[in-house]
Amino acid sequence: MGDTTGEPESFPVPGRTPGAEEPVRHELDRLAARPDPNVVDGELAGTVAELTAEDLSQADRRKLLRRLAAQTGRTWRNVWRPKKAVEWITDTVSDVAPHIKIRDLATLRRHYPGLDGDALAERLVRNAGRVTMAIGAAGGGIATVEWVAPPTLLSTPVLLTAETLAVVAVELKLIGELHEVYGQPVPGNGKQRAVALLQAWAAQRGVTLMTGTRAMAVVLGTNARKQLTQQIAKRFGRSLTTLGPLLSGAAVGGFLNRKATRSLGGEVRKDLRRRAIGY
Repeated sequence: MGDTTGEPESFPVPGRTPGAEEPVRHELDRLAARPDPNVVDGELAGTVAELTAEDLSQADRRKLLRRLAAQTGRTWRNVWRPKKAVEWITDTVSDVAPHIKIRDLATLRRHYPGLDGDALAERLVRNAGRVTMAIGAAGGGIATVEWVAPPTLLSTPVLLTAETLAVVAVELKLIGELHEVYGQPVPGNGKQRAVALLQAWAAQRGVTLMTGTRAMAVVLGTNARKQLTQQIAKRFGRSLTTLGPLLSGAAVGGFLNRKATRSLGGEVRKDLRRRAIGY
């Protein structure tokens, strides 16, 4: 973990190595035989958490995204319509959010020695953008293999869903850690913090802090869920760019992911700075 200063701004685009890519559909079939869906659910949350890491190689990120697509397909493999996919992502990200590890300020300072305040916040935004860019590149690379193997195109919806879920998780982590940097940690227990972060992500701003943790919700209200679903629908639509032929999907998907993540980080930082100085 830590600084990625030495990495180039461009992201690695996966190539096609014969035999290196296990089709997602094979993994779907393997998982479909498992009798206990709760095991898959627990594994899914763990896979999402792993995908939020900054220090993964692109090969490892592709492997994790393939695994997440397989776990996603095990959960809703008979539901292929975009509307149902968005509903599934909304439900699943709400379940996964409490498992996303938010580093406290002391940990962040240890991972980024010499950085604090705005400098540390900028580094977090930049690195989160690189992670979502890499997720887009990984999705595009997997989709490239799908294009040249028509029978596996049936697994495309779960790939788009998995990519969207992973990107949202990275951005939830970013929001939580920006609050730590600006001295406004999100209070409450795991579920309360998760709901607060989901609401902030949907509104593209900082968490609205309540007076006392008892007032904080542990489930999303109707309006908040509607806003979250609408925002997820936008992100799911952006994931369609990974379906571009050959390597164009990886390039465009990665670029759009990074742009959106940096925009979100900028809005949250602006909101938190304004609160910090009292207006």
